[in-house]
Amino acid sequence: MTMIDKVNQHYIQLAKDTLEIENQGISQLLNRFSGFEFNHSFTQAIELLLQCQGRIVVSGIGKSGHIANKIAATFSSTGSPAFFLHPAEASHGDLGMVQKDDVFLALSYSGESAELLTIVPIIKRMGAKLIAMTGAPNSKLAELADVHLDVSVDKEACPLNLAPTTSTTVSLVMGDALAVVLLDAKNFSADDFARSHPGGSLGKRLLTHVRDVMRFGEEIPKTKINAPLKEALIEISKKRLGMTVITDDHDQVLGIFTDGDLRRLLEKTLDLEKIHLSDVMTKNPKTISKDILVAQAVELMERFRINHLIVISPDGKLEGALNLHDLLASKII
Repeated sequence: MTMIDKVNQHYIQLAKDTLEIENQGISQLLNRFSGFEFNHSFTQAIELLLQCQGRIVVSGIGKSGHIANKIAATFSSTGSPAFFLHPAEASHGDLGMVQKDDVFLALSYSGESAELLTIVPIIKRMGAKLIAMTGAPNSKLAELADVHLDVSVDKEACPLNLAPTTSTTVSLVMGDALAVVLLDAKNFSADDFARSHPGGSLGKRLLTHVRDVMRFGEEIPKTKINAPLKEALIEISKKRLGMTVITDDHDQVLGIFTDGDLRRLLEKTLDLEKIHLSDVMTKNPKTISKDILVAQAVELMERFRINHLIVISPDGKLEGALNLHDLLASKII
């Protein structure tokens, strides 16, 4: 039996149908932005979130609760402090986490979740603003809300039209839309993102400076301009960076000689005794300051398709060397 024979077309079709139905749900949500009423509600929601002096409290029960948890995490990681509050636990003491300066974002597709409807009136009396995300504009939760966002869908992807699938996807997408608009409105930058993600590779790239990872001192492969080519080859082999920096007697950077330059040279001649470094080195190599971020260094490497960068001082003297493999080994990229 071949691999093709093992493919169950029913499974494949059902998976494709699921994706198509959920895609239709997102398209339906997108089309709502063509209407004034929906755009007005969305704008009001953004204004409430922007004016929030406290935190964004996101809540929901069941599958909506899982989505609410993720939305809260997205808000927090993009510059809008937020946390998830389980509505059932809220009724047993956790409601004390909500303050009058907070904005409460409630998710319930039916808009009739008993756990939410128990705590929402109390939250309203505190003075906190309420944004409801439901699939039922005439529901109790929608009526209690300061702003209602319609996330209704025509059909769940579940063949029984029962399990929350399309509806949770659309709610998640709406949460992402709110977070991204807030991110932009607050001028949240890549540096801000890095500060809230210091453990990831992106955070390292955006928080780490070249001086933190460059090779310096005796670790730098360096050859004087008047040295024989043999000396440059020994330095490349000894320092294991695949290159050597060519300098004058005052450590001014004049060029770079790489293993790639060596291969190209050997294609032309095997007689290396009379070769002068000044004739085969790459002049005006790419250089950087030790004070720039590694992210900028990586961008430079990618743009010019190079594996090395020479670190120089403001007056052009050699200070260090940065290598792509070092960045990979340190898990910065």
